[in-house]
Amino acid sequence: MPGRKALLLSCLSALVLLSTLREGTRASVGGRQAAEAREVPGVQQKIFMQESDASSFLQRRGRRSPKLHAENRQKLRADELRREYYEEQRNKFENLAEEQKDEQEERSWEAVEQWRQWHYDGLFPSYLYDRHHI
Repeated sequence: MPGRKALLLSCLSALVLLSTLREGTRASVGGRQAAEAREVPGVQQKIFMQESDASSFLQRRGRRSPKLHAENRQKLRADELRREYYEEQRNKFENLAEEQKDEQEERSWEAVEQWRQWHYDGLFPSYLYDRHHI
């Protein structure tokens, strides 16, 4: 039974594959529609523009270009302002973080100095961790 299912499945997949390949070759080689399109002389006129239409299109693009340049300048200016704003915000944050770090280091240093003064017993070196025990 499983052999029949496998055989049926492989036959169906081969049939589907062959039908798609046949349609693909028919489309690439060209069927009746492609031959008819080659024979009709108006097809080339539909695809390509007349020279006068093309030049007027390019002239209209030329007239619109200052507006496009102004829009691009405006976008570039907005991007520059956005970049400056975010750079300023980042600098503020970095300065704040550095100040907080410096304050923390100062508090830590003060605490260490207080500990050293408290534990100083008049001997040199004054720090317990610097003493060498023999």
